[in-house]
Amino acid sequence: MLACSFRPIDRGIHNDLRSHPVTEAEKRLSGRIALVTGGGRGIGRAIALAFAEEGADICVVSRTETEIQNVVEKVEAIGRKTLSVVADVTDQGQVGKMAEQVRQELGRVDILVNNAGGGNESNTVLESDPDLWKKTVDANLMSGYFVTHAVLPLMIEGGGKIINVGSGMGHRSGSGSSAYRVGKAGLWMLTCCLAEELWEKGIDVNELIPGPVATDATKQHFRVGGAPPFAPSERVKTPEEVAPLALWLATQGTGGPTAQSFSLARRPI
Repeated sequence: MLACSFRPIDRGIHNDLRSHPVTEAEKRLSGRIALVTGGGRGIGRAIALAFAEEGADICVVSRTETEIQNVVEKVEAIGRKTLSVVADVTDQGQVGKMAEQVRQELGRVDILVNNAGGGNESNTVLESDPDLWKKTVDANLMSGYFVTHAVLPLMIEGGGKIINVGSGMGHRSGSGSSAYRVGKAGLWMLTCCLAEELWEKGIDVNELIPGPVATDATKQHFRVGGAPPFAPSERVKTPEEVAPLALWLATQGTGGPTAQSFSLARRPI
């Protein structure tokens, strides 16, 4: 099931959280349109709100309508335009309808953040459930492919930025969680291939590796400010601490980085 709703700018409820007044022209993403998948919570939510604070209009995509509405209300309070889309980004048909809605309502996309991912298959290959293994790969790789394939026609003319939220687990092997590792490894290779294909069109494509972050999915195991059990050198971050790197990637000028992986981790990936 896919549902879309369009919310216009409400100029009367602009809550500027900055310490000093900033004009629209001074905001780094003024006039830009950003689409964020998995934008209803966690890292995606933090990135969407940070982009809105810098002047971007936001298309937020999530499977959960209640989470989307919370983000929409906050974006509107900042004074930005929003397009909310309830969709499963592992479903190509729903993604196609989402892209058509974006085309009709917003006309283009300047920044695409492929943040949706996750998965619950942590067993070894021998002990894994094949259906769950495939779903995990789909969540982390096919979602990024489907969304990028559908949204690229809205970016080609004006150029832009694609930010794929990856993982250090996609750069190193290990025992267990092979589906997640394979999905994120595939997303990293997709990042590199897209960068090769799109640089002449003015579209930069990079990977953002957040490192350990306390989200709804990980809060039972992670404590903000502490070290995760598997890596004593790491520091568990809040989702909001990831947003500045996404903002930096979104605001790089012509000739900036592409086909690169940027990590907030505190150990080799």
